[in-house]
Amino acid sequence: PGEDGEAFEVVLCGEALQHGQSGTLPHFLEEPVDAYIVKSNPIKLRCQARPALQIFFKCNGEWVHQSQHMSQEHTDLGTGLKIREVMINVSRQQVEDFHGPEDYWCLCVAWSHLGTSKSRKATVRIAYLRKNFEQDPQGTEVPLNGMIVLHCRPPEGVPVAEVEWLKNEEPLSFDDDGVNDSRGDHNLIISEARLSDSGNYTCVASNIVAKRRSATATVVVYVNGGWSSWTDWSPCNVRCGRGVQKRSRTCTNPAPLNGGAFCEGMSVQKSTCNTVCPVDGSWGEWSEWSLCSSECERQRSRECTAPEPKHGGRLCDGVALATDNCTGGLCTQNRKLLHDAKPQGEFLLGVESSSDVALYSGLAAGVVTVVLLIVAVTLYRRSQSEYGVDVIDSSALTGGFQSFSFKTSRQANPLLINSSLQPDLTVSRTYTSPMCFQDSIDKELMAERSLLDPLPDLKVKGEKTELHGAFTVSSGATERAEYHVMSHPQTFPRGLAPDYRGVAVGTTLGRRGKNLFAPQVSLTPSWPLHKATAVFGHAGGRLMVPNTGISLLVPHGGIAEDTTWEMYMSINQEDSSAVSEDGPEIFLSAAVMYGPPGLDLSCPIAMTIAHCAEVAADNWTIRLKRHIQDNKWEEVMSVDEESTSCYCLLEAQRCHVLLEHPGRYALVGEPLNQEAAKRLRLAVFGSPDTSNSLGFTLRVYCVDDTPHAFQEVAVGERSRGGRLLEEPKIMLFRGNTFSLQVSIQDVPQLLWSIKPFTTCQEFSFSQVWASNQRPLQCAFSLERYSHSSSQLSCKISIRQVTGEEQILQVYTSVVENEKGPVPFFTQSDCTITSQTGSRAFKIPLSIRQRISATFDTANANGKDWQLLAQKLHIDRNLCYFACQESPSSVILSLWEAQHQDSGDLDSLASALEEIGKVQNTSAKPNGPNRQNGMKE
Repeated sequence: PGEDGEAFEVVLCGEALQHGQSGTLPHFLEEPVDAYIVKSNPIKLRCQARPALQIFFKCNGEWVHQSQHMSQEHTDLGTGLKIREVMINVSRQQVEDFHGPEDYWCLCVAWSHLGTSKSRKATVRIAYLRKNFEQDPQGTEVPLNGMIVLHCRPPEGVPVAEVEWLKNEEPLSFDDDGVNDSRGDHNLIISEARLSDSGNYTCVASNIVAKRRSATATVVVYVNGGWSSWTDWSPCNVRCGRGVQKRSRTCTNPAPLNGGAFCEGMSVQKSTCNTVCPVDGSWGEWSEWSLCSSECERQRSRECTAPEPKHGGRLCDGVALATDNCTGGLCTQNRKLLHDAKPQGEFLLGVESSSDVALYSGLAAGVVTVVLLIVAVTLYRRSQSEYGVDVIDSSALTGGFQSFSFKTSRQANPLLINSSLQPDLTVSRTYTSPMCFQDSIDKELMAERSLLDPLPDLKVKGEKTELHGAFTVSSGATERAEYHVMSHPQTFPRGLAPDYRGVAVGTTLGRRGKNLFAPQVSLTPSWPLHKATAVFGHAGGRLMVPNTGISLLVPHGGIAEDTTWEMYMSINQEDSSAVSEDGPEIFLSAAVMYGPPGLDLSCPIAMTIAHCAEVAADNWTIRLKRHIQDNKWEEVMSVDEESTSCYCLLEAQRCHVLLEHPGRYALVGEPLNQEAAKRLRLAVFGSPDTSNSLGFTLRVYCVDDTPHAFQEVAVGERSRGGRLLEEPKIMLFRGNTFSLQVSIQDVPQLLWSIKPFTTCQEFSFSQVWASNQRPLQCAFSLERYSHSSSQLSCKISIRQVTGEEQILQVYTSVVENEKGPVPFFTQSDCTITSQTGSRAFKIPLSIRQRISATFDTANANGKDWQLLAQKLHIDRNLCYFACQESPSSVILSLWEAQHQDSGDLDSLASALEEIGKVQNTSAKPNGPNRQNGMKE
C-alpha cells in the first residue's frame, strides 16, 4: 500500500470490475494466531480470506512493506470465488527492537470491491524459561496415613511452564486414590500417606523452549513401633521360695520402619513370685507299749505329724504300728507260757544258753564286717592310684600354680607421631597373649617345664615329673605343642567323604609311629586375614583368628584316639537387616563360623567371641543365633536364660560359648530401652595429599569396639600409608535415635585452610547403630599456605546429639609424613593361628584329670562339680553341666577360655585351696554327729 489511499482504492475498483466479482465483503478463512519466537528462529504469520483482492499485514500500527509479503491465490471450486493467502516472517530482532506499551502485534487487512475487513490481533513474543525454580520441593518425613504436601513454584517463562511430577524418575499418576495435584499452585498433595508413597519426587517444568528439573525431594513414610500383647507370665524360676517370673512383648505391632521411633517402655517385665515349698512328713514319738495280749504280743504306734506332709511333700517312710513278742518268743502252742510247764531250773538254763549263742554270733558278724570293709577300701585306693592323692588335699596344686612375669622395654606407642611420653624401661608386666600366639621366644615362657619349675619338691626323671610322690605329670613328646598353619588336605575321618577332611591317622600315616604332622612354625600366612585352619587330634588344642578376638578351644580327649580333624574358623560380614524381619535386633559381634560340618566330638568346644555391647546395665536382651539358610537366623539361646543345649558366659567385652554343633554363630542384641548402648572405637589417621604438595588429609573412623572391626581400619590405613595420630578412644553410643556428629576445631587459621562447609559432618543414627563391624569414615582436607608450615594441631570432636562426646587431640609434623609413610605396627604380623597338645592349655593334663576325677562324683566331704563351679564364679545354668559326661572337665574348658589371655593359674589354685580349707574345717565338727547318728 502507498500513502495515497484514494489512488489505491481506484486500483482495487478497477480490478474488481476486471474480475467481475460479486458484491460481498472479505471473509477470513484463517486469521493470524499468537506466536512465540524460540531462540533465533523467525515465525510465520498467515492470513487467508475470500473474496479478497488484496491482503496486507499491519504490525504495531504500521503497514508491512509489500515486498515482505508472500501471497498466493486460487479459486474455490464450489463458489467460484477467489481465495487469497498471505504470509510474513517476523524475526527476533524485530520484536526486540520494538519498545511499545504492549507486546509486538500484527493483524491482516483484506480488500474487496465493497470494502475492507480486519482480522484479530496476533501477538508475537520471545519465548524463554529461566533455570532456577522459584521454590523447590523439600524432602519430608511423615507418619503412615499422614498428609504429604510438596510445594513447587516453576521458573519464570514465556509461555508459562507446565508442571508435572516424577516419582523415582517415573511420571506420577494422579488417578490413584488419595493423590491430588493442585494445578493452580502446582503443589503435590497426598491426603493419606502409604508406605508405597516413599520415594524421590521431582518437579518438572517445561514449555516450548526448555525443560527444567527441580531438586529431588525425598519423602519417607515411617511407621512408629507399637507393642505387641504381653506374653503369659513364665513359671517361677525357683521350685521353692521367693523367685522371679517374667513376661515379654515385642515391638512388632507394628515394627518400627523407615526410621520410625522404637516403642517406649520395657520389653520385659519381671515380678516376684512365691512358690510354696513342699514339706516332707516326719514321724512323731512312739507311744508306750500296750499290755501283753493273749497272743503274747504287745503294740505301739506313731503318727506322721512332726511335721505332717504338705504341698506335695513326701510321706513318712516306715510303719505307723509296731508289734513285738512280749515273752521273747517263749509262747507254747497251747498259748501257755513255758515257765508254767517247766521247772524253774530248766528255764534258767535255757535262757543262759540262748544268750551265749547270740553273743558269739554277734562277735563273729562284727569281725567279718570289719574285714570286708578293709578289703573294699584297699581295692578302691588301688583303682584310684593313677590319680594319686585327693586333689584338694595336695599341696602341689596350690604351690604349683605360678604366674610368669618378665621385664619388657616399654616403647613409646609406635602408632603415634611424635609421641610425647618417654619410654619406661622398668615396667614389668604379666605375660599375656590377647590377640595371637607369641613368637618362639615368648612361647618358651609357656613351656610345661617352666610351669613346673617353681614347685618346691619337683624331681625330674626321664620324661616323667613327680610332685610329692603322689602324682605324675607327663612332659613327653606326645604332649608338646604343635603349631599348624598349613592345611593337610589328605586328612579326613575314616568312612566319611573327603569334604569333611579328616581320617584315622593309621590309614594315612603309613608306618606306625611316623607322624606327618610334626611341630612346625611358618612365618608366611597361608590363609586370608579372617580365616584360620589347623589339624587337631586326641590331644586337642586352640585355634585363633589373629587380631580379631575370636578363638576356639578343642578340649583334650574331645577327638577320638587315632583320629584327626582339619578344623577351620572364619569371620563373615552380615547385614543387620538379616537378623530379624520384624524387630530392632542388631549384630553385636562378627558372625563366626567353625567346622567342618561333619565334626564329631565327645565334648563341647569353647568359642570366644568379642562383642561391642555395654552390658554393665540391664538394657539389652542378648541372644546367640545360628545361621540356617536363605539369610535366616534362628535363636540358639538367650544369655540370661537356662539351656541344656548351649552355654553362654557373657563378659564386658567378649562372650564364651560352649557349643556342640558346627555352624555360623553371632551375638545379636535387642535394646530394651533408649539407654542401651554399644561401644564405639574412635581413631584419627593422617597422610599427605598425593595430588597437592601443600595438602594433608585427616581421616576419622568410628567402628564397633571389637578387635576385628578395628583391624579392618588398620589394614586399610597401612595400604594407603596412613599414620595413627592419637590413641583410639572409646565412646558409648546410645540407642536414642540421635545422630553422630564429627567436627574439626581449633585449626590455625593463619597457617592452614580447610574446604568450606566441611568442618562438621554427620552420620545418621541408623548408619552407626546398624554398622555391623563396618567402619564409618569421614575425611577433612586441609591445605597449608606455605611449605614452611610443618606442624598441624587441631581437635576432632565426636559427639552424639544429646549424648556423650570425645575429643581426639591431633599434633603432628607434616614434614615427617612427607618423607614417606612409616608403617605403624599392629598385631597383624602374627601368623601362628593354632597350638596343639599340652602347650595350648594353661592347666597341665595330669592336674586336669585329677581335678575331674575328684569333683565329677560327690564324696563324703561334699566335693562335687557344683562346688567347683561355685568357687570359679560359674553360678548359673548349672543344668547344662549336669547333662555332660564329665561336668568338671567342661567347667575347666570354660575356665581355659576365660583365662586364655592372662595365662594366670592363681585363680584356679586359690579356688581349690579354698575348697580344701572349707572341707577340712567342716569335717571336724561333723564327725561325732555322724557317729551318733549311725549308733541311733
